[in-house]
Amino acid sequence: MKLQPQYVVDNQGNRQGVLLSIQEYQRLLEALEDQLDATNLDEAAGSEHDFVPYERVRENLRHEGKL
Repeated sequence: MKLQPQYVVDNQGNRQGVLLSIQEYQRLLEALEDQLDATNLDEAAGSEHDFVPYERVRENLRHEGKL
């Protein structure tokens, strides 16, 4: 992802903030969310919890009238 930030500087020229276009900001948020999802998946896969297969979840939801 290529960003083109514009910097907000103080009177001494020190960077104090960053301006991004809405499109860049949205892409950055999406990339962050994707990374968080991947991290959460890695953590869940490494846990000792028992997971319910998707087919069983779908079957239970149908049985409950939620699908």
